[in-house]
Amino acid sequence: MTELYRYRQIAFSAPDAIREVQENRLREHLTYCREHSPYYRRILNNSGVDLGSITLDQLSGLPFTEKSDIEQYNDNFCAVPPAKIVDIVLSSGTTGRPTRLMYTDYDLQRLAYNEEKSFEGCGITEEDIVLLTCTMDRCFVAGLAYFLGIRSLGAAAIRNGLNSLESHRDIIERMDPTVIVGVPTFLKKLGLYLQEIGINPVKTAVSKLVCIGEPLRDKDLALLEVGDDLQNIWQAKTFSTYASSEIVTTFCECTSQQGGHLHPDLAVVEIVNENGTVLPPGTIGEVVVTPMAVEGMPLVRFRTGDISFLISTPCSCGRFSARLGPILGRKKQMMKIRGTTIYPQAVYSVLEELNAVSEYYIMVTSESDLSDSMTVYAAVNDMSCTADTIQDRLQARLRVKPAVVIKDEETIKQQVYTPKSRKPVHFIDRR
Repeated sequence: MTELYRYRQIAFSAPDAIREVQENRLREHLTYCREHSPYYRRILNNSGVDLGSITLDQLSGLPFTEKSDIEQYNDNFCAVPPAKIVDIVLSSGTTGRPTRLMYTDYDLQRLAYNEEKSFEGCGITEEDIVLLTCTMDRCFVAGLAYFLGIRSLGAAAIRNGLNSLESHRDIIERMDPTVIVGVPTFLKKLGLYLQEIGINPVKTAVSKLVCIGEPLRDKDLALLEVGDDLQNIWQAKTFSTYASSEIVTTFCECTSQQGGHLHPDLAVVEIVNENGTVLPPGTIGEVVVTPMAVEGMPLVRFRTGDISFLISTPCSCGRFSARLGPILGRKKQMMKIRGTTIYPQAVYSVLEELNAVSEYYIMVTSESDLSDSMTVYAAVNDMSCTADTIQDRLQARLRVKPAVVIKDEETIKQQVYTPKSRKPVHFIDRR
């Protein structure tokens, strides 16, 4: 395996230099997969591609790796002896059963390096104190990744995790964190709670919010309603970041806030259509990641199921590396309603703009082989906001008119916040 820090500043190099590094890394990665991974030994030996001289343009000639492949052949993806595995995490599976992912000590070092570069990009330094509001338990990797990155950067970490609003308030008052990492909707709730009890979030030491797990921007990179709310409540710079357990890689916004930067020495990203054809920058499709320099469970062309696009123009921060746009939806959550393709995030954006809507979820069912039916369940804190009001707003923005059902907030919350899920459940698929 190549040493991690060799290409630390490669994102600031010219595109040709970045491409050369990526191709060298890719060849090393594919050769390692063929030699050490039982799954890829079979796949790559039958590919007909010369891995020792492969180019980025030829990567599309290799087969995809689906999440279902990792589920079915889980043990065969492990490329090291069991004694080298030091951390095991679980990722949500396509069958509802979590998928086991295994990291070596080297992989955790890589994870720390990845997060260090991401945090550094959004202006966090060793002088910062970072409050983590994400869990490090329940076999979840995100909290661990952020903690390792903060340590690697030299900043101080406060691992308060998924704790109560009261607990986070106490931390903010006693320890003066300058950065908070968390889910946008929770950070909004935390800010509003502070205001309610007489603490002005603007007067705290918090100057940056790193937002995880939920989109912060739309396809034009403009802040969604929750992003605007965060900036109004906290008066802090907000940064969006995207990752998944399988790819061991993060795409975080820099200080320019114009998409999540790819670390060229750690991953190759493709965007593909429904047929698997690679799409040009700017075109929306499924995110496919080949995470390089991974030792325990290396992957090739992993289909994330997330929908986004690549931005290839140079960033004003000085980096020439490609950037990933906001996640616009999940491939498996795509709905076809009366001939119109809709992703849940588009519905969420409309609902979050309605201040009277306090909680919500979407349920989708099959109307026919060619069309889905969507029902929006919402709780409102202003009775003048009726089902018709919400329906009209959705129709104006989405060109479809879903059914809307108003229920009390407690009933909605019981569906949205379930013990079985790490995140709020706003989408229920009954197709």
